[in-house]
Amino acid sequence: MKKKAKGSTSKESSPLPGPYQKFIQKYPKLGESHEQIASVVEQVASLDTKTCALIKIGICVGAGLESALRSHIRRAVRNGATREQIEQAILLGMNTVGFPRTVAAWTWANKQFERGIE
Repeated sequence: MKKKAKGSTSKESSPLPGPYQKFIQKYPKLGESHEQIASVVEQVASLDTKTCALIKIGICVGAGLESALRSHIRRAVRNGATREQIEQAILLGMNTVGFPRTVAAWTWANKQFERGIE
């Protein structure tokens, strides 16, 4: 069964990250455009929400995006991912993006787990 891959699912009850909210408040048309693109991508995707969140974690590792990584960790957990699966998604970047970026992402993930998912 195909699950919807949208960022805000019924399992995800907490608000979007504060910086994102501030940005779309200041630039609402950009926020709307961003959401439209996400919606179109989700319509062509056959991956479930947990898998999409794990992939986005990997993308965040490669791009060095701490805030986005933490957001996608929360989404992944809310959609059934375990800590071990999240750590594997991060560790998969080791040979591609390098040791320092992988360790940084792993550190950010640990901070998020210490902070809590909600």
